[in-house]
Amino acid sequence: MAETMQMVIKGMSCGSCVNRIEKALLAVDGVAAVSVNLATETATVTGDADFSAIRSAIDAAGYTLDVEKRQYAVKGMTCASCAARVEKSLLKVSGVLAATVNLATGQVSLTLQQDTPAADLQQAVSAAGYELLLSQAAANTAEKADIPFYQRDSWPVVGSAILTIPLVLPMLGMLFGADWMLPAFWQWLLATPVQFYFGARFYRAGWQALKAGSGNMELLVSLGTSAAYGLSVYLWLSFNGHASANHGSAPHLYFETSAAVLTLVLLGKFLEKRAKRRTMDALRALENLKPTTATVWRHHGWQTIAAAELKRGDKVKVLPGERIAADGIVLSGSSHVDEALISGESIPLTKQQGDRVTGGAVNIDGMLEIEASAVGAGSTLAKIIQLVEQAQGAKAPVQALVDRISSIFVPVVLVVALVTAMVWGQLFGDWQQGILHAVAVLVIACPCALGLATPAAIMAGTGTAARHGILVKDAIALEQATKIDYVIFDKTGTLTAGKPELMQLTAIKGDEHELAELSYALSQHSEHPLAKAVISYATAHNVALQQVSHFKVVAGKGVTAYVGPRQMMLGSGHWMGELGLSLPTEKIAVPGASVSWLAEKSDAGICLLGLLCFADQAKNDAKAAVQKLQQSGIKVAMLTGDSGASADYIARQLGLDNYQAEILPEGKAKAVASYQQQGYKVAMVGDGINDAPALAQADLGIAMATGTEVAVSASAITLMRGDPTLVASALTLADATYRNIQQNLFWAFAFNTIGIPLAAMGFLNPVIAGAAMASSSVLVVTNALRLQRMSFR
Repeated sequence: MAETMQMVIKGMSCGSCVNRIEKALLAVDGVAAVSVNLATETATVTGDADFSAIRSAIDAAGYTLDVEKRQYAVKGMTCASCAARVEKSLLKVSGVLAATVNLATGQVSLTLQQDTPAADLQQAVSAAGYELLLSQAAANTAEKADIPFYQRDSWPVVGSAILTIPLVLPMLGMLFGADWMLPAFWQWLLATPVQFYFGARFYRAGWQALKAGSGNMELLVSLGTSAAYGLSVYLWLSFNGHASANHGSAPHLYFETSAAVLTLVLLGKFLEKRAKRRTMDALRALENLKPTTATVWRHHGWQTIAAAELKRGDKVKVLPGERIAADGIVLSGSSHVDEALISGESIPLTKQQGDRVTGGAVNIDGMLEIEASAVGAGSTLAKIIQLVEQAQGAKAPVQALVDRISSIFVPVVLVVALVTAMVWGQLFGDWQQGILHAVAVLVIACPCALGLATPAAIMAGTGTAARHGILVKDAIALEQATKIDYVIFDKTGTLTAGKPELMQLTAIKGDEHELAELSYALSQHSEHPLAKAVISYATAHNVALQQVSHFKVVAGKGVTAYVGPRQMMLGSGHWMGELGLSLPTEKIAVPGASVSWLAEKSDAGICLLGLLCFADQAKNDAKAAVQKLQQSGIKVAMLTGDSGASADYIARQLGLDNYQAEILPEGKAKAVASYQQQGYKVAMVGDGINDAPALAQADLGIAMATGTEVAVSASAITLMRGDPTLVASALTLADATYRNIQQNLFWAFAFNTIGIPLAAMGFLNPVIAGAAMASSSVLVVTNALRLQRMSFR
């Protein structure tokens, strides 16, 4: 069904802009028509295209979509039909471009124009029969502050069960040959509070659905139980009208059916609610990491303030046992820091002056003073929480089928129930049984399980991933991960430590001590990784630091400077060749090394003084990561911009036959495309910055984060620590999550496709039907919770 969206686009200034935007949007799959108005800076798009694709097209054309994302809690949703109705009502609000409801969390995520009034959103949701809570505080207290304790959580279940048990006991007695029942008045007295007090929530929600012109689970339950209750009252009153002295001739009443069904449904919703809370454990654990206070240096003294008041650049003191209040750099002190819940790293990390720390981590045994570098929404923890919320609120592609079924589910069930009653009444002449079978049809139908099948699994799966340091962007990324059959790694910083070490120092003229001093002097002002390796070596070996003058970086080649009166040059073999030097490469003793050469320029010419060999060692778990993928049937390759010798050395260490060296970033993207052209589904693993083109080209981009670089726009999955074995873990978790979704959908559809016909044919007692309906939602959520037990160690 085609929909029309109107959006504000910033940056248009002429007719050619209009043409360019229209052309870009018409190229998007699913867009049927586009109209751009330059005067109002708006574009009207008709079709069924995905909003994210529309936004990407506008960005690629060089313009900006004037939108924002908001998230609200919605009160009163209970099934997939409710979620669909809330989405539909919000999409009708002017300015709303996309709406996604997560039934498991009771949240709606909106993409809308920035000036869209919240009051309009509230009004639309209210008209649909629900309540939009504009603040988090309102969401947290909505079910507590305004509800007396005797109406919360378990009380309806306990209260209705106490009244229902005396009604059900005679049914159990019949199994043992006992034929007795309570007097009709007592049955009515026990069943009525269950029907109209404990069951009032079903009537209220069902009435709201009717007013909005739709249906939901509550409507089915209220109609079904009301039919059983009403039939019982009718039979009782009819019997009283033809009073008989023989009590044994009294008709069988069905008060126990209506009461038992309501009690079982209330029990099911109670267990479902508890299980849904558990699916949010990971997100709740991250939220609990947020420090509430911080000790900061202000006005010539230490003061305790709310963590939300911290500013970038503040000096913060962190005592042993406290949570670090913000991302920052250690100014003084040393300690061990536990970042387990943030990065998944179980071993405490040593932190000292100059090291980076992450807000929310626990300072274990020493005092630290840090300078806050990122606070509030810009902190690592806030970005992690945002990514997890985004992933848990996203819809899997398979959910589209569920949404279409949910939109017609309740009307279809109502028709089936009506036909059931008519067939049994008209054809078989048994209206009493017809009504009971119709009741069974109404109460076994379960749109709740359909609505929970996908989001419950996604929440549990992404929550488990976050707990292990794997951040998933959305449900589409999970689905893509299940199709991957080729993984390509960047080398530096992904399979290797990314910190080259000076492994060989060989003097060609002079001695090695002089070579070390001169190299150290030339490296002290350079930011190049090889220069840092020289500095680390010199510091460890107590090499004296000499001052330099006229320091200059020769781009892509090396550095030059004067050390005293001597003009020195330190750089690549290619540069030395340009200077006319012949290089004794036979002196290189480190396999696969990156080599720098030191030369001196004088009046007599340029002479070579020595060579320095650097090696970037493979990570300890890199070989295990490659083997893990290969054992699961996934092909593995490596791309690098380093020399062929360096790439070959690492590849042989890791057991890789397929690798490409001396390849530029844009070349990596072409390499990924070549594998895709061969029919492979490719995942690219890189650092998320230099590898951005390849990450974007791949079917699945996986970025290695450094602990403070959390979200990388080009990647679908971000690994919070530099452990390459997490790649296999991420793919394994994606497979498990999607299998879980399929299992949940199977059970949800099975309950309905098998249960409804059986109920219509009279093979299911309404009480058993109610129990089956109540258990279906619990089964779906409980099955999703199995994902929380997954371990990757």
